[in-house]
Amino acid sequence: MTNPRPVHFEIQADDIDRAKAFYTEVFGWRFDYYGESTGLPYYSIVTGEEGEPGINGGLLPRSSGTPVIDAPVNAYVVTVACEDYDATAERIYAHGGEGVAPKYALPGMAWQGYFKDPEGNIFGLHQPDPDAA
Repeated sequence: MTNPRPVHFEIQADDIDRAKAFYTEVFGWRFDYYGESTGLPYYSIVTGEEGEPGINGGLLPRSSGTPVIDAPVNAYVVTVACEDYDATAERIYAHGGEGVAPKYALPGMAWQGYFKDPEGNIFGLHQPDPDAA
C-alpha cells in the first residue's frame, strides 16, 4: 500500500507570469505547461532534482479572491496520494471532511479531487492511474 504522504502542492496566483518569475528567480524552480492535460492554465513546478528530498507542485490561476493582507495564514494547497480514491473519500466524509471539488480525471495520469478538513483547510486527493479518462 502506498503511504498517504503529501506528494504535491499548488500555488494559486493572480498573475501567473509574475509568480513564475518570482519563484524562478528566488528558488530556481522550473515551470512546465500542463494545460493540455488539466483543461485549464496549469504549470507543473519542478523544485529540484529527482532523488533529492522535497516535492514538486503546480501553479494555476487563483480560483477566488486575493487573500486578505492581514490574515494570519495564507497557505498553499497540499495534495495527498492514495491507492483508492473512492475508499479514501469515504473515510474523509466519515470523519467530518467535506467535498470541495469532485473527483475528475487527469487523462492518462490520475484521479484528482479536493476536500475540506473539519477545520476548513483545503487539501487535494490524488490516485495515480494511467487509465484515467
